[in-house]
Amino acid sequence: MNVITETLQEARSAIDALLANEKGLAAIAAAGRILSGSLKDGGRIYSCGNGGSMCDAMHFAEELSGRYRLDRRPLPATAISDPGHMTCVANDFGYDAVFSRYIEAHGRAGDCLLAISTSGKSPNVLAAARAAAAQHISVIALTGRVGCPLSPLATVEICTPAGRFADRVQEVHIQVLHILVELIERELFPENYRD
Repeated sequence: MNVITETLQEARSAIDALLANEKGLAAIAAAGRILSGSLKDGGRIYSCGNGGSMCDAMHFAEELSGRYRLDRRPLPATAISDPGHMTCVANDFGYDAVFSRYIEAHGRAGDCLLAISTSGKSPNVLAAARAAAAQHISVIALTGRVGCPLSPLATVEICTPAGRFADRVQEVHIQVLHILVELIERELFPENYRD
């Protein structure tokens, strides 16, 4: 029982820390505005990450292209996760290029990249952020370590330190991702939030 209660208490502490972090809350709000603005102006959203962060990137994209809570039109969002693309690029250029090559191929000025890295130092995520910036694509960084290498590459960084290991950080990340989806929906589909 100690492991269960300690884990839940640590998770609750991570959420409480974010709630008390005014800079972090402001970053979430700013990210929501950038994402909504990109979609309003005809842009697309791309997301990327490794391991659990790739799963989060996919989850975020499908909430937009599919649906979140109520029906509405689909939104153009894609997680960079196609196995054919990733294995081709990894084989020909190295794994560090799997996300950046996709952005170079598909990204356009006015789009937005959600770059997820719990450490904030994944080489392929850093390369994607650099490629996005070179194409005038906004970068929302979702990280878990203060002062990480991804931070200066971001238009907005949402940093959620949450313990020694990535699992707590990822738990907070999924909360943030759901909030971002809701912020986008509230801006683009206010009729779904009138009740």
